[in-house]
Amino acid sequence: MKNILKDIIKSPQFAEGTAWNRREFNANDLVVKEGEIATSLFFVEKGELRVTRHVDLGGDKGIQPGVGELKEGAIFGESCLHSALPRIATVMATTEVSLLELDGERLSIYLDDNPVKGYLFYKNLFGIVIGRLNNANHTVETLMAWGLKAHEIDKHL
Repeated sequence: MKNILKDIIKSPQFAEGTAWNRREFNANDLVVKEGEIATSLFFVEKGELRVTRHVDLGGDKGIQPGVGELKEGAIFGESCLHSALPRIATVMATTEVSLLELDGERLSIYLDDNPVKGYLFYKNLFGIVIGRLNNANHTVETLMAWGLKAHEIDKHL
């Protein structure tokens, strides 16, 4: 993904300041917050970030567990690529971070106008999304097994 995005941001059709911006964050800075409406995606140039989600435990109780880490070369916010949608997670810098923030609408137009780069972008993005889906499935399976054992349901299987 890194090489494809580097090619895209070098293009005169995808100008810095309108189609994309470089953003710097310090450790513990909030990058995006779950629930806010978003129209951009991010590429991690350097640094590390923590991804969390709010889990409602009922009543007034809730927790904000970590669900992932992002490092150099990672992309996030891709669910907002084609339309303004609420962010599905909170992302916070854990080190000094440099990000490329790409405007989703402008990126979509650019990829339509440049189908070879569009194909390569979406092919790589598809691989990333499938990897995240596999990790999520593994997490659900692990939590289900833990729940069955914690409630001794596994003895009845």
